[in-house]
Amino acid sequence: MTLRKQFRAIVDQRKATTVPGAANAMFARVIEDLGFQAVYATGAGIANMHLGAPDIGLTTLTELESAVAGMADAVSIPIIVDADTGFGNALNMSRTVRRLERAGAAAIQIEDQVFPKKCGHFSGKEVVPTEEMVQKIKAAADARHDQDLQIIARTDSRAIEGLDRALDRARAFIEAGADMTFVEAPTDVGELARIGSELPVPQVANIVFGGRTPDPGREKLAEMGFSIVLYANAVLQAALKASYDVLGALKADGSLASVAGRLASFEERQRAVAKYEWDALEERYRVSK
Repeated sequence: MTLRKQFRAIVDQRKATTVPGAANAMFARVIEDLGFQAVYATGAGIANMHLGAPDIGLTTLTELESAVAGMADAVSIPIIVDADTGFGNALNMSRTVRRLERAGAAAIQIEDQVFPKKCGHFSGKEVVPTEEMVQKIKAAADARHDQDLQIIARTDSRAIEGLDRALDRARAFIEAGADMTFVEAPTDVGELARIGSELPVPQVANIVFGGRTPDPGREKLAEMGFSIVLYANAVLQAALKASYDVLGALKADGSLASVAGRLASFEERQRAVAKYEWDALEERYRVSK
């Protein structure tokens, strides 16, 4: 079974499968190592970690493609790719889908924000007309070579036009050819329940620590009918907190003695990047003297 077929099978179960986000290949490896069934290439995380910038539409397609290709080389689980607005109009969307498909995406998430976009949990968002997004979805669906590549259409209109309008948009996106939809930033459990029950295709929920959407837990989200639950930047937030704590202690104490227990060992670090596999390849291709 290909990774794209594998992802479709996960989605069809509608069991609220937990999918953590990664901004780089090493974090993707950790996610796979812990037994998660898929990984989310997070646009916000890539902007934060690769650019040191907020999620306000600064990342380019080339930068995203490079990050996804690195993850695809490193892991053997499906990758959901956050492709923001597709980096332009319907023509740009076609190119974006082709390149991300070649890079190794199992699913591509696109959204209806005005470019440059903002994080879905920021204020001040704007969305394009429904008709414009419909054409971009059609372009995305037409551009893929593998029909198992899932097109996830996200709407950010809940924060602007209300939930009813967001659901209407999602229905239009489904009619245009979206395989899944993603109503971003619902504000309570009742709204989550409506999304899960009123839209006919598989749904994505996005749980952001400190964000707008509550976290009722995987079991309740499965009962609501969600297929995928993203924790897009839990890894990033954990790494950032640990970095401040460890480096703060190093700055204050001049050593790592007080925080040694918070550091991965040298051996753990090498295992995380599969050094043993590279050692085996080196031995296999060693030139005899």
